[in-house]
Amino acid sequence: MSSGNKSSAAEAFTVCLDKMRLSAFLFLVPTLVGASVNVRTLVFPSATNTAYVELVPLKPLNLTAFTLCMRVATELSGRREVILFAYRTPNFDELNVWRELDGSLSFYMSGNGVLFQVPQLGALQTHLCATWDSGSGASALFIDGRKSVTKIYKKNHIVQPGGTVIVGQDPDSYLSGFDAKQSFVGEIGDINMWDYVLSQSNIQDLFSGKWVAKGNVFDWETAELRVNGEVTVVDIEL
Repeated sequence: MSSGNKSSAAEAFTVCLDKMRLSAFLFLVPTLVGASVNVRTLVFPSATNTAYVELVPLKPLNLTAFTLCMRVATELSGRREVILFAYRTPNFDELNVWRELDGSLSFYMSGNGVLFQVPQLGALQTHLCATWDSGSGASALFIDGRKSVTKIYKKNHIVQPGGTVIVGQDPDSYLSGFDAKQSFVGEIGDINMWDYVLSQSNIQDLFSGKWVAKGNVFDWETAELRVNGEVTVVDIEL
């Protein structure tokens, strides 16, 4: 066979191989796009002063910035204040996230908090993110990918390490002093945390279930959960 014929045969083979690869990719795309993801969620069926879940972080919570996200559903709307996330050291409430009595959402770091008038949580699942940057004090909430007004809070503050994160209860002292009237009732999960502020587009991607770099403080997919009391861990499909 001449060199010209060999070259033509090689080119034809390459074109055929490329077409096969393209066909395989196009076959897989619908599967990838339509693929569902199962995510653990915590169900707290009733108000107690005993049920809570401890989250074990990937690294100490020594924070000058953070993004904290979760998916929440509760039927306690407007009835009382509800704790959503609590990080306490032996001496202080370093970072607590609350649904207030009037339905506003807030977070507190070692003292007075910052409150946001946003759509109230309810029985339909809400994707909630809180962001804060120490350098500027810029703080915001995101509800289902939509950003709140920016507020300036705790500029130059540092969230201190050496504590414990729990979901379900507000510890008035270190891992004790729980009050059933502040406990979480409902469903909460997909809790992820980064030690930096995610972009608004990344938070919108999280809400819609697209891929975003895993949380480097809490990665919900692999996070160790220590369950105490009446809490059920179930899988939901996103």
